[in-house]
Amino acid sequence: MRIIRGLAGMALIAALAAACQRPASETTATTGSDSASAPAPDPVERGKYLVTVGGCHDCHTPKKMTPAGPEPDLSRSLIGHPAGEKLAGIPAGVIGPDKWGAVTNNHLTAWAGAWGVSFAMNLTPDKATGLGSWTPEMFVQALREGKHQGTGRAILPPMPWIWYRNMTDEDLRAIFAYLQSLPPVNNPVPEPLPPDRLPK
Repeated sequence: MRIIRGLAGMALIAALAAACQRPASETTATTGSDSASAPAPDPVERGKYLVTVGGCHDCHTPKKMTPAGPEPDLSRSLIGHPAGEKLAGIPAGVIGPDKWGAVTNNHLTAWAGAWGVSFAMNLTPDKATGLGSWTPEMFVQALREGKHQGTGRAILPPMPWIWYRNMTDEDLRAIFAYLQSLPPVNNPVPEPLPPDRLPK
């Protein structure tokens, strides 16, 4: 009897020791509480969150001026630089290595620097002027390589693609899914201007 109790006790101790040594992924799987059993997040909602916290509205949404300064005009959410918006002249000698690195318009959608003038792109799914003709692969490639549509001209400052390229494919595709869910807005954003064509 003592031998049986002793063996049973040893078996119980061995079982408890094995349970304590089991990886966390195995122990949570038995309780049904691990993340694999949770529903996958909606890519559009995930993309909206990433666009918001990633600061996309800072440059791609025109602003309205308030007593506290410029605020995003969400009635024109992510349409890019407003077409036809006249840029103020930039005084000669303002931009330089020992001067200002860049100046911007009141919407924060046009930026002038040593590279010339860049305009924030229309991110709505308009086929003619926005992302409507893009594929998810083109979008991911653009943010990985810093090239328009993944293979075109260089994406210019201040677009921080060098940071966004570190995002996962899943997150970049979620951003694209959200942008594709927006109402399309026809807003033809100007092409970049070279340094010798700064507004005067």
